[in-house]
Amino acid sequence: MKKILIISATAIFVIIGCRNNNQNLTADIEIPVSVQEIRLTSIKEFVNTTGTAFPKGEIELSSKITASYYLEKNPQTGRLWQMGDKIKEGALIARLEDREYVISVKLETNQLNLELAESELKKQESLYEKGGVTLKELKTASIEYENAKTSVENAKLQMAKTRIVAPINGVIVDLPYYTQGTQIASGSKIAKIMDYLTMYMEVQLPEKYISVIKPSQNVNLTNYTIPGDTIIGLVTQLSPAIDADTRTFKGNIQINNRDYLLRPGMFVKADIVTNNKDSVIVIPKNIILSRQRGKTVFIIDRSVAAERVIETGLENISDVEVTRGLMKGERVVTSGFETLSNKSKVKIIK
Repeated sequence: MKKILIISATAIFVIIGCRNNNQNLTADIEIPVSVQEIRLTSIKEFVNTTGTAFPKGEIELSSKITASYYLEKNPQTGRLWQMGDKIKEGALIARLEDREYVISVKLETNQLNLELAESELKKQESLYEKGGVTLKELKTASIEYENAKTSVENAKLQMAKTRIVAPINGVIVDLPYYTQGTQIASGSKIAKIMDYLTMYMEVQLPEKYISVIKPSQNVNLTNYTIPGDTIIGLVTQLSPAIDADTRTFKGNIQINNRDYLLRPGMFVKADIVTNNKDSVIVIPKNIILSRQRGKTVFIIDRSVAAERVIETGLENISDVEVTRGLMKGERVVTSGFETLSNKSKVKIIK
Protein backbone atom coordinates (compact mmCIF):
# COMPACT_ATOMS: atom_id res chain seq x y z
CA MET A 1 0.00 0.00 0.00
CA LYS A 2 2.80 2.39 0.89
CA LYS A 3 4.58 1.59 -2.36
CA ILE A 4 1.47 2.49 -4.37
CA LEU A 5 1.13 5.85 -2.60
CA ILE A 6 4.79 6.65 -3.13
CA ILE A 7 4.50 5.86 -6.84
CA SER A 8 1.35 7.99 -7.20
CA ALA A 9 2.97 10.95 -5.48
CA THR A 10 6.00 10.63 -7.70
CA ALA A 11 3.79 10.55 -10.81
CA ILE A 12 2.00 13.70 -9.68
CA PHE A 13 5.30 15.54 -9.27
CA VAL A 14 6.39 14.39 -12.72
CA ILE A 15 3.14 15.60 -14.31
CA ILE A 16 3.29 18.95 -12.53
CA GLY A 17 6.91 19.32 -13.55
CA CYS A 18 6.06 18.64 -17.20
CA ARG A 19 3.26 21.19 -17.15
CA ASN A 20 5.54 23.84 -15.70
CA ASN A 21 8.16 23.09 -18.32
CA ASN A 22 5.53 23.37 -21.10
CA GLN A 23 4.29 26.70 -19.71
CA ASN A 24 7.82 28.03 -19.56
CA LEU A 25 8.43 26.79 -23.10
CA THR A 26 5.22 28.51 -24.33
CA ALA A 27 6.10 31.71 -22.53
CA ASP A 28 9.47 31.82 -24.24
CA ILE A 29 8.09 31.43 -27.82
CA GLU A 30 8.42 34.63 -29.86
CA ILE A 31 5.76 35.03 -32.52
CA PRO A 32 7.05 36.71 -35.74
CA VAL A 33 5.09 39.84 -36.66
CA SER A 34 5.32 42.87 -38.94
CA VAL A 35 4.64 46.32 -37.54
CA GLN A 36 3.89 49.79 -38.77
CA GLU A 37 4.67 52.98 -36.89
CA ILE A 38 1.63 55.17 -36.50
CA ARG A 39 1.94 58.55 -38.24
CA LEU A 40 -0.57 61.30 -38.90
CA THR A 41 -1.82 61.24 -42.47
CA SER A 42 -4.94 61.91 -44.54
CA ILE A 43 -7.88 59.70 -45.41
CA LYS A 44 -10.68 60.00 -47.92
CA GLU A 45 -14.09 58.39 -47.87
CA PHE A 46 -15.42 57.26 -51.23
CA VAL A 47 -18.53 56.15 -53.01
CA ASN A 48 -17.41 53.63 -55.63
CA THR A 49 -18.96 53.35 -59.07
CA THR A 50 -18.00 52.46 -62.65
CA GLY A 51 -18.81 53.72 -66.12
CA THR A 52 -17.61 54.29 -69.67
CA ALA A 53 -15.54 57.35 -70.60
CA PHE A 54 -16.76 59.34 -73.62
CA PRO A 55 -15.03 62.19 -75.49
CA LYS A 56 -16.19 65.77 -74.96
CA GLY A 57 -16.66 66.16 -78.70
CA GLU A 58 -16.49 64.02 -81.81
CA ILE A 59 -17.24 64.63 -85.46
CA GLU A 60 -17.19 62.54 -88.61
CA LEU A 61 -16.19 64.25 -91.86
CA SER A 62 -17.50 63.07 -95.24
CA SER A 63 -17.17 64.15 -98.83
CA LYS A 64 -20.02 66.32 -100.08
CA ILE A 65 -19.01 66.05 -103.73
CA THR A 66 -17.65 63.43 -106.13
CA ALA A 67 -14.01 64.31 -106.77
CA SER A 68 -10.38 63.14 -106.78
CA TYR A 69 -8.99 62.61 -103.28
CA TYR A 70 -5.64 63.95 -102.02
CA LEU A 71 -4.60 63.45 -98.39
CA GLU A 72 -2.60 66.38 -96.99
CA LYS A 73 0.50 66.34 -94.77
CA ASN A 74 0.59 66.91 -91.03
CA PRO A 75 2.58 70.17 -90.67
CA GLN A 76 3.97 68.96 -87.32
CA THR A 77 5.47 65.72 -88.67
CA GLY A 78 5.91 66.42 -92.39
CA ARG A 79 4.19 63.15 -93.33
CA LEU A 80 0.65 62.41 -94.43
CA TRP A 81 -1.98 62.51 -91.72
CA GLN A 82 -2.34 59.28 -89.74
CA MET A 83 -4.68 57.91 -87.12
CA GLY A 84 -3.56 59.04 -83.68
CA ASP A 85 -2.31 62.43 -84.90
CA LYS A 86 -3.38 65.44 -82.87
CA ILE A 87 -5.00 68.07 -85.03
CA LYS A 88 -5.98 71.70 -84.54
CA GLU A 89 -9.19 73.39 -85.60
CA GLY A 90 -8.85 74.72 -89.17
CA ALA A 91 -6.10 72.30 -90.25
CA LEU A 92 -6.46 70.95 -93.80
CA ILE A 93 -6.86 67.17 -93.86
CA ALA A 94 -7.58 66.49 -97.54
CA ARG A 95 -8.27 68.19 -100.88
CA LEU A 96 -11.01 67.15 -103.32
CA GLU A 97 -10.27 68.14 -106.91
CA ASP A 98 -12.81 68.34 -109.75
CA ARG A 99 -12.16 70.95 -112.46
CA GLU A 100 -15.70 70.76 -113.83
CA TYR A 101 -17.14 71.38 -110.39
CA VAL A 102 -14.88 74.40 -109.81
CA ILE A 103 -15.89 75.94 -113.15
CA SER A 104 -19.58 75.46 -112.37
CA VAL A 105 -19.22 77.31 -109.06
CA LYS A 106 -18.01 80.47 -110.91
CA LEU A 107 -16.38 81.98 -107.85
CA GLU A 108 -14.13 84.38 -109.79
CA THR A 109 -17.01 85.52 -112.00
CA ASN A 110 -19.22 86.14 -108.99
CA GLN A 111 -16.43 88.10 -107.26
CA LEU A 112 -16.06 90.34 -110.34
CA ASN A 113 -19.81 90.90 -110.43
CA LEU A 114 -19.69 91.85 -106.75
CA GLU A 115 -16.95 94.41 -107.40
CA LEU A 116 -18.99 95.93 -110.25
CA ALA A 117 -22.17 95.96 -108.17
CA GLU A 118 -20.35 97.61 -105.26
CA SER A 119 -18.88 100.26 -107.57
CA GLU A 120 -22.29 100.91 -109.12
CA LEU A 121 -23.92 101.22 -105.69
CA LYS A 122 -21.37 103.83 -104.55
CA LYS A 123 -21.92 105.74 -107.77
CA GLN A 124 -25.71 105.71 -107.33
CA GLU A 125 -25.35 106.82 -103.68
CA SER A 126 -23.20 109.77 -104.76
CA LEU A 127 -25.63 110.78 -107.50
CA TYR A 128 -28.63 110.39 -105.20
CA GLU A 129 -27.10 112.84 -102.73
CA LYS A 130 -26.80 115.34 -105.57
CA GLY A 131 -30.28 114.61 -106.90
CA GLY A 132 -29.01 112.95 -110.05
CA VAL A 133 -30.92 109.63 -109.61
CA THR A 134 -34.20 108.60 -108.06
CA LEU A 135 -34.64 106.59 -104.86
CA LYS A 136 -35.87 103.68 -106.98
CA GLU A 137 -32.62 103.63 -108.98
CA LEU A 138 -30.61 103.70 -105.75
CA LYS A 139 -32.59 100.79 -104.28
CA THR A 140 -32.19 98.81 -107.51
CA ALA A 141 -28.39 99.22 -107.29
CA SER A 142 -28.51 98.19 -103.63
CA ILE A 143 -30.51 95.04 -104.48
CA GLU A 144 -28.05 94.11 -107.25
CA TYR A 145 -25.17 94.55 -104.80
CA GLU A 146 -26.82 92.30 -102.18
CA ASN A 147 -27.57 89.66 -104.82
CA ALA A 148 -23.96 89.74 -105.99
CA LYS A 149 -22.71 89.42 -102.41
CA THR A 150 -25.00 86.43 -101.82
CA SER A 151 -23.71 84.78 -105.01
CA VAL A 152 -20.12 85.16 -103.82
CA GLU A 153 -20.93 83.75 -100.37
CA ASN A 154 -22.74 80.81 -101.93
CA ALA A 155 -19.82 80.17 -104.31
CA LYS A 156 -17.40 80.18 -101.36
CA LEU A 157 -19.59 77.65 -99.55
CA GLN A 158 -19.54 75.43 -102.61
CA MET A 159 -15.76 75.76 -102.93
CA ALA A 160 -15.34 74.90 -99.25
CA LYS A 161 -16.59 71.42 -100.14
CA THR A 162 -13.29 70.83 -101.93
CA ARG A 163 -11.33 71.24 -98.69
CA ILE A 164 -11.76 68.85 -95.75
CA VAL A 165 -10.85 70.92 -92.69
CA ALA A 166 -10.85 69.96 -89.00
CA PRO A 167 -13.75 71.80 -87.30
CA ILE A 168 -12.46 71.08 -83.76
CA ASN A 169 -9.23 70.45 -81.88
CA GLY A 170 -8.75 66.76 -81.25
CA VAL A 171 -7.18 63.49 -82.34
CA ILE A 172 -7.79 61.63 -85.61
CA VAL A 173 -9.31 58.31 -84.54
CA ASP A 174 -10.37 57.03 -87.99
CA LEU A 175 -8.90 57.71 -91.41
CA PRO A 176 -10.09 55.43 -94.24
CA TYR A 177 -7.43 54.74 -96.85
CA TYR A 178 -7.84 56.01 -100.41
CA THR A 179 -5.14 56.04 -103.10
CA GLN A 180 -3.96 59.57 -103.82
CA GLY A 181 -5.84 60.92 -106.85
CA THR A 182 -8.55 58.26 -106.81
CA GLN A 183 -12.11 59.44 -107.30
CA ILE A 184 -14.39 59.11 -104.31
CA ALA A 185 -18.15 59.45 -104.28
CA SER A 186 -20.19 62.03 -102.44
CA GLY A 187 -20.84 60.81 -98.88
CA SER A 188 -17.55 58.92 -98.61
CA LYS A 189 -16.09 58.98 -95.10
CA ILE A 190 -12.90 61.05 -94.88
CA ALA A 191 -11.97 61.19 -91.19
CA LYS A 192 -13.27 61.00 -87.63
CA ILE A 193 -11.95 63.37 -84.97
CA MET A 194 -12.45 63.14 -81.21
CA ASP A 195 -11.67 65.74 -78.58
CA TYR A 196 -10.88 63.72 -75.45
CA LEU A 197 -8.64 66.19 -73.65
CA THR A 198 -11.77 66.56 -71.56
CA MET A 199 -14.09 63.58 -71.19
CA TYR A 200 -17.29 62.71 -69.41
CA MET A 201 -19.00 59.63 -68.05
CA GLU A 202 -22.54 58.83 -66.95
CA VAL A 203 -22.93 56.76 -63.79
CA GLN A 204 -25.81 55.17 -61.90
CA LEU A 205 -25.55 55.74 -58.15
CA PRO A 206 -27.37 53.85 -55.34
CA GLU A 207 -30.36 55.63 -53.86
CA LYS A 208 -28.84 55.68 -50.34
CA TYR A 209 -26.17 58.16 -51.49
CA ILE A 210 -28.54 60.81 -52.86
CA SER A 211 -27.95 63.09 -49.87
CA VAL A 212 -24.21 62.32 -49.72
CA ILE A 213 -23.06 62.93 -53.28
CA LYS A 214 -23.12 66.55 -54.43
CA PRO A 215 -21.99 68.53 -57.51
CA SER A 216 -18.35 69.75 -57.45
CA GLN A 217 -17.11 66.76 -55.43
CA ASN A 218 -13.77 65.38 -56.65
CA VAL A 219 -13.59 61.96 -58.30
CA ASN A 220 -10.53 59.67 -58.51
CA LEU A 221 -10.61 57.65 -61.74
CA THR A 222 -8.55 54.59 -62.65
CA ASN A 223 -8.34 51.98 -65.39
CA TYR A 224 -6.50 48.65 -65.44
CA THR A 225 -4.32 49.89 -68.34
CA ILE A 226 -2.92 52.72 -66.18
CA PRO A 227 -2.47 51.09 -62.74
CA GLY A 228 0.06 53.65 -61.55
CA ASP A 229 -1.98 56.74 -62.40
CA THR A 230 -5.07 58.35 -60.93
CA ILE A 231 -6.99 60.84 -63.06
CA ILE A 232 -9.03 63.56 -61.40
CA GLY A 233 -12.64 64.21 -62.30
CA LEU A 234 -15.51 66.29 -60.98
CA VAL A 235 -19.18 65.59 -60.33
CA THR A 236 -20.98 68.08 -62.60
CA GLN A 237 -24.64 67.02 -62.62
CA LEU A 238 -26.94 64.85 -60.51
CA SER A 239 -30.49 63.82 -61.25
CA PRO A 240 -32.95 64.43 -58.38
CA ALA A 241 -35.09 61.51 -59.55
CA ILE A 242 -34.75 57.86 -58.49
CA ASP A 243 -35.22 55.12 -61.07
CA ALA A 244 -38.02 52.96 -59.67
CA ASP A 245 -36.67 49.79 -61.29
CA THR A 246 -32.98 50.03 -60.33
CA ARG A 247 -33.28 52.24 -57.20
CA THR A 248 -30.47 54.41 -58.56
CA PHE A 249 -30.08 58.01 -59.69
CA LYS A 250 -28.05 59.36 -62.60
CA GLY A 251 -24.87 61.40 -62.32
CA ASN A 252 -22.44 63.03 -64.76
CA ILE A 253 -18.69 63.20 -64.15
CA GLN A 254 -16.30 65.47 -66.06
CA ILE A 255 -12.78 64.10 -66.52
CA ASN A 256 -9.59 66.14 -66.86
CA ASN A 257 -7.66 63.93 -69.31
CA ARG A 258 -4.80 66.34 -70.01
CA ASP A 259 -2.22 63.57 -70.59
CA TYR A 260 -4.58 61.55 -72.81
CA LEU A 261 -4.20 58.54 -70.49
CA LEU A 262 -7.86 57.59 -70.85
CA ARG A 263 -9.14 56.66 -74.28
CA PRO A 264 -12.70 57.01 -75.55
CA GLY A 265 -14.77 53.96 -74.69
CA MET A 266 -12.61 52.82 -71.77
CA PHE A 267 -14.31 51.23 -68.75
CA VAL A 268 -13.40 53.37 -65.74
CA LYS A 269 -13.53 52.85 -61.97
CA ALA A 270 -14.62 56.05 -60.22
CA ASP A 271 -14.22 56.86 -56.52
CA ILE A 272 -16.32 59.89 -55.60
CA VAL A 273 -14.73 61.67 -52.62
CA THR A 274 -17.56 62.37 -50.17
CA ASN A 275 -15.46 63.21 -47.10
CA ASN A 276 -11.81 63.64 -46.14
CA LYS A 277 -9.61 64.47 -43.15
CA ASP A 278 -5.98 65.51 -42.80
CA SER A 279 -3.48 64.81 -40.01
CA VAL A 280 -5.32 61.88 -38.44
CA ILE A 281 -4.33 58.36 -37.37
CA VAL A 282 -4.99 55.91 -40.21
CA ILE A 283 -4.40 52.14 -40.14
CA PRO A 284 -5.06 49.29 -42.58
CA LYS A 285 -8.65 48.11 -42.31
CA ASN A 286 -7.77 44.40 -42.45
CA ILE A 287 -5.78 44.39 -39.16
CA ILE A 288 -8.82 45.21 -37.02
CA LEU A 289 -10.28 42.32 -34.99
CA SER A 290 -13.89 42.13 -33.82
CA ARG A 291 -14.20 41.18 -30.16
CA GLN A 292 -17.11 41.21 -27.70
CA ARG A 293 -15.75 44.40 -26.19
CA GLY A 294 -15.40 46.09 -29.59
CA LYS A 295 -12.83 46.60 -32.32
CA THR A 296 -9.25 45.82 -31.33
CA VAL A 297 -5.72 45.86 -32.72
CA PHE A 298 -2.39 44.73 -31.35
CA ILE A 299 0.40 47.16 -30.59
CA ILE A 300 3.96 46.28 -29.62
CA ASP A 301 5.61 47.56 -26.44
CA ARG A 302 9.10 46.24 -25.62
CA SER A 303 8.68 43.07 -27.71
CA VAL A 304 5.33 42.25 -26.06
CA ALA A 305 1.95 42.40 -27.78
CA ALA A 306 -0.84 44.36 -26.15
CA GLU A 307 -4.43 44.21 -27.41
CA ARG A 308 -5.98 47.67 -27.64
CA VAL A 309 -9.66 48.59 -28.00
CA ILE A 310 -10.16 51.35 -30.61
CA GLU A 311 -12.89 53.57 -32.02
CA THR A 312 -13.01 54.40 -35.73
CA GLY A 313 -14.21 57.21 -37.98
CA LEU A 314 -13.87 57.61 -41.74
CA GLU A 315 -13.08 54.52 -43.75
CA ASN A 316 -12.65 53.34 -47.31
CA ILE A 317 -11.90 50.01 -48.96
CA SER A 318 -8.36 49.70 -47.57
CA ASP A 319 -7.95 52.10 -44.63
CA VAL A 320 -9.77 53.40 -41.56
CA GLU A 321 -9.38 56.42 -39.29
CA VAL A 322 -8.80 55.70 -35.60
CA THR A 323 -10.45 58.33 -33.41
CA ARG A 324 -9.58 56.78 -30.03
CA GLY A 325 -7.28 54.08 -28.69
CA LEU A 326 -4.02 54.71 -30.55
CA MET A 327 -1.34 57.38 -30.38
CA LYS A 328 1.16 58.76 -32.84
CA GLY A 329 4.49 56.90 -32.66
CA GLU A 330 3.04 53.59 -31.40
CA ARG A 331 3.72 50.46 -33.41
CA VAL A 332 0.71 48.52 -34.63
CA VAL A 333 0.93 44.89 -35.80
CA THR A 334 0.09 44.55 -39.50
CA SER A 335 0.78 40.83 -40.01
CA GLY A 336 1.00 37.87 -37.67
CA PHE A 337 -1.68 39.27 -35.38
CA GLU A 338 -3.98 36.29 -36.06
CA THR A 339 -2.04 34.07 -33.63
CA LEU A 340 -1.39 36.72 -30.97
CA SER A 341 -2.91 36.97 -27.53
CA ASN A 342 -2.50 39.69 -24.94
CA LYS A 343 1.06 39.79 -23.49
CA SER A 344 2.43 37.45 -26.20
CA LYS A 345 6.14 37.80 -26.86
CA VAL A 346 6.91 38.78 -30.42
CA LYS A 347 9.78 38.98 -32.83
CA ILE A 348 9.58 41.87 -35.28
CA ILE A 349 10.58 40.75 -38.76
CA LYS A 350 9.90 44.05 -40.50
